[in-house]
Parts: sequence; structure tokens; C-alpha cells
Amino acid sequence: MAYTVGEMARRLGVPASTIRYYDKEGLLPFVGRSSGGIRVFTEKDFEWLRIIECLKKTGMSLKDIREYIELAMQGDETIARRLALFRKQRTVLETRMAELQQTMDTLDYKCWFYETAAAHGSTEGISDLPDEALPEALRPVRERLRAAAEAETEEV
Repeated sequence: MAYTVGEMARRLGVPASTIRYYDKEGLLPFVGRSSGGIRVFTEKDFEWLRIIECLKKTGMSLKDIREYIELAMQGDETIARRLALFRKQRTVLETRMAELQQTMDTLDYKCWFYETAAAHGSTEGISDLPDEALPEALRPVRERLRAAAEAETEEV
């Protein structure tokens, strides 16, 4: 079955302009065209586009995505290079996930802080509560936040 840009965009859940942009950036060399020059997508193209979307979500650059597509189109002799690209991006994503987890931990701590303050009617003294007053999971977060604040104070 053949699909238009609009149909493929709906299937992917992206604007049609995104697919046109990918084409302009050289990410869709596999897509055929009708005799009138209109892009014609197949089911296989949909799988390629899903991979492109996945790689973009990992933060992979368009340059690296283009390199991956070019390597894949060259065949099996590029398997090791493609694997290296994916391993590199996996490391990048793991780092981002760890950073996001720290951000989530900080938000969890701040929610606890303000929930506790709301229950006491003030923020006064909440920072000075003993560790035992905090949920166990938040204790290392508060320690990390305090250490970061002390490090900033020392730098100034």
C-alpha cells in the first residue's frame, strides 16, 4: 500500500512538515516518488520513519541519523559502525536519564518540603528538620542539594 506525506504523518503522529523536513535534510533517500514527483511512502518507509523518530527522541543529531541511514543502505559491511552509533547514543541517553532522575528527585524533595510547610503553616524550620523527619528516599536528595549549595558558596 502507498501513502502520501499527510497519511504517513498522521500514522506517525507528527506534522507533515516534519516529514518534508526529514526529506530536505537527506534522511529519506529510500522514499520513492510518483511520475509527478510526489513522495510515495510504503510500509517499509513507515518503519524507517519510526526509527528516525526514535533516534530523534534519544537526542541523536540529524547528522548522525543521516550517517546511520547511509550506513544501513550500504549493507551488512557496515554493521559494526551502526552498532557503534547505537552504543554511543545509548550512553548519551543513559546520561540524560540519570540527569532527569536527579531532577525528579529534586522535585520530589520540593513537593515534600512544601507539603510539610503547608501542614505547619510556614516554611520556617523545615530545612532544619532532622533526617528522621524526612522520608528515607529523600534524605540523600537533601544532602546532595545542601552539598551543591555549599559548593556554590565556596566558589563565590
